[in-house]
Parts: sequence; C-alpha cells; structure tokens
Amino acid sequence: MKKIIILNGPNLNLLGEREKSQYGDFTLKDVEKSCKEFAGKNNLNISFFQSNIEGELVEKIQESRKDQDGLIINAGGYTHTSVAIHDALKILKLPIIELHISNIYNREEFRHKSLISNVASGVICGFGADGYIMALNAMIKYFK
Repeated sequence: MKKIIILNGPNLNLLGEREKSQYGDFTLKDVEKSCKEFAGKNNLNISFFQSNIEGELVEKIQESRKDQDGLIINAGGYTHTSVAIHDALKILKLPIIELHISNIYNREEFRHKSLISNVASGVICGFGADGYIMALNAMIKYFK
C-alpha cells in the first residue's frame, strides 16, 4: 500500500469561510473525507497535515523523505514566497504534485510565479476540491 501525504499551507484551515468565490463552500474536513474515501477504494494510505507556519511545513516535508511514497502540496501563499519549502521539496526522491484549488493564473499577478513548480512532478490548479482527487489519481499513475 503506497503512502501519500497531503500538505496544506496557510489559511487553508479556513476553507468554507474565506473567499467563497475563489474557493467554494467546502471545508478542509470535506476535502479530507473525500480523499480518504478515494484512498480506501484505491489501496492508498494517506495522511494530512495543515499548518499556517512555514517551518512546520518544512519539517513535515523533511520527515516525508523517510516514510512516504508521494507528496501532494497546496502551499497556499507560500507557493509564491518560500525558498525554504522549495529547498525541502528539492531534497525528496519521490513524486511531488503541486496543487491549487483556484487557477493561480487567473488571479493577481504575484500569484503567477510558483517557487514549487520546478521541483514538482506535476501541477494541478483551478479545479476546486476536485483537484485533490485529480492529484491522487495522478499519483497512482506515477506509481505504475
């Protein structure tokens, strides 16, 4: 059974409350529930971690190199600013999928630049909560 960690960065704990026009009505718990259901049907062992603190995300990424087969990351605002997250991801020797709920290219110009994309195996953006399931499907394909 392949192990995948799904990391969520700052403010994603407030899904369902914030900017519903960008992010919809679903909560992070809703996302986790649908991902766990998908994982159960596809022989995946998934875990979730969310933090508003950059260093905690870096530590979780570093830990993942020892006990995970794949990593999905929605780094939120850190996507555009965090060299530390970029450097931690660069160390990993496993598939990494960068994920965004909204289409970052249809938003403010500062969101068009990702410091994560060049170390990710692939990028999914603009498909709402469905992007998480798309990322899990993509990860299954990486494992084959």
